[in-house]
Amino acid sequence: MIQNGMPDPMQVYPVPNSDHVTYVKPTIQNPNIIVGDFTYFSDVDFERHVTHHYDFYGDKLIIGRFCQIAAGVQFIMNGANHQMNAVSTFPFYIFEGWHQDVPPLSNLPLKGDTVVGNDVWIGQNVTILPGVHIGDGAIIGLNSVVGSHVPPYSIVAGNPAQVIRKRFDDDLIQLLLDFKWWDKSIAEIDRLIPILSCGDLEKVRKELRQRMA
Repeated sequence: MIQNGMPDPMQVYPVPNSDHVTYVKPTIQNPNIIVGDFTYFSDVDFERHVTHHYDFYGDKLIIGRFCQIAAGVQFIMNGANHQMNAVSTFPFYIFEGWHQDVPPLSNLPLKGDTVVGNDVWIGQNVTILPGVHIGDGAIIGLNSVVGSHVPPYSIVAGNPAQVIRKRFDDDLIQLLLDFKWWDKSIAEIDRLIPILSCGDLEKVRKELRQRMA
């Protein structure tokens, strides 16, 4: 669906003649999953790929705009972590019939919210562990297990995922982080596409400096 000649971020199936690529935001029901406009998933039912996300933990999955999430990606939330400072790690409190209250959160190895920046590309079958922060513009290689923070505009891969290299030099990375193209209006982003899709990085650098002057 196109509104006023512009793409609609609340369209579930944004690719013509395709029912297996979805914009994530309009599909979300859980208030603790927050996803920005135009982030897409190369599958359906995104929330089924967010596991161990129990209400009593209160942790959030926060994903920015224009992220590209391949099929098979799993976000594992804090509920996957068990109490480790007691004799048993068995979580009696989540099963019916056992008489145990939820332990104080201070007794659980909570890692905080999981946060993915903007314009992040997450490859197929990646697993993202609780509390990870992934910076804007990062790329995560397929089959990676991400257990630590990922710097902006870096490429990581492996199990555990390690930084392979930065995508650009520090100057261009900072320009992009300051410019925040993903926060512009839809119309302005549409006009920026020639810059956003340009492989001549010196031209991009020059254009960004002119626009930020």
